[in-house]
Amino acid sequence: MASTSDISIGSYIRFNNDICQIVEWQHRTPGNLRAFYQGKMRNLRNGKLNEHRWRSGEPMDVLRVEINDFQYLFREGDHLVCMDPKSYEQFHVPVELFGDALGLMKEEMMVQVGFESGTPILARPPKVVELEVTYTEIAVKGDTSNKVMKAATLETGKEVQVPSFVEIGTVVRIDTETGAYMDRVKK
Repeated sequence: MASTSDISIGSYIRFNNDICQIVEWQHRTPGNLRAFYQGKMRNLRNGKLNEHRWRSGEPMDVLRVEINDFQYLFREGDHLVCMDPKSYEQFHVPVELFGDALGLMKEEMMVQVGFESGTPILARPPKVVELEVTYTEIAVKGDTSNKVMKAATLETGKEVQVPSFVEIGTVVRIDTETGAYMDRVKK
């Protein structure tokens, strides 16, 4: 069991039976009160931020999380089959760990998966993906007075908002965290 002095930014802890990652960590010593640690953490199950105070020296459950780069091969039911490119070992990662970014992923893409005691607990797609637009409406000529956005369907089937100048066959960059259009890919 570790104590509050062993924690740093990026550490993984078990807090209220959930796995959380420390985002901010400060040791505070107010004037005539006892010292304490104040931390902000992100819950890995639902992504919400949470703040809490611990007494100095209070025991904490620190987890050892190994994060590896894997190649996403295919979907099998409620799991994605991912392969370690070094050992060619395959792992089944639950779909819900990827969240909404799953709709922006295509096969053979590199992803990051975090394991705690051999169990996958977190998964992240690449920060930015490049996908081709398979369908979008034709833009109205002259409608450029402001930033006009329109719906476009990507090669993965996900629908995103893109500027009016984007056409079918254009490759676009999408931010996987927000699902927002970033720019066109120049060929």
